[in-house]
Amino acid sequence: MTPSPADTPDMSVEEFEELARRAPETVTLEYINGKLKVKPVPDGDHVEIVMWLLRQCMQQRPQLNLYPDQGLVIPTYRAGRARPDGTLAPVDYFAGRGEWTRPEGVLMVAEVTSHDSDTRRRDHGDKRVGYATAGIPVYLLVDRDTDSLVVHSEPDGDTYRLCRSYKYGDTVSLPSPVDITLDTERLKDYSG
Repeated sequence: MTPSPADTPDMSVEEFEELARRAPETVTLEYINGKLKVKPVPDGDHVEIVMWLLRQCMQQRPQLNLYPDQGLVIPTYRAGRARPDGTLAPVDYFAGRGEWTRPEGVLMVAEVTSHDSDTRRRDHGDKRVGYATAGIPVYLLVDRDTDSLVVHSEPDGDTYRLCRSYKYGDTVSLPSPVDITLDTERLKDYSG
């Protein structure tokens, strides 16, 4: 059976990594499910949400860092490369590991939606499946379109067994191994 064009990779992983190395600093590339993706440049509210999350994590778990835009190898049914908005791992976890690292030892990845036409498929679909497949224990999605946080946990194959949604203003307890409680009232300042 001949694969459909949707199943055909845009390029090899090696070609992607070379392209990503040569891309200007103003462009962030990802390779998800065999397809080249351009990650939108974050706006001010997007950046503030990532910084809010970084502060919450470091205040409650100082032995962990929330690394912005760390390159992860996400082995979905095709090789993949993603740059989550935040990757929670022990301090110094990525030292000496290079630009693209396997996610074993990562406790959580976080994504903040962008206001572009591809965000629903990318953040709610492709990345969720990829992160679950990689066995990342918690995937936190801050969805700016619905002013909500979605906590995915307990990866099982290509899905997460548990998925809970919270509105901005709720107190959100991130499950083990993250064990951080988020006061999300501040997110209302970045809504709209």
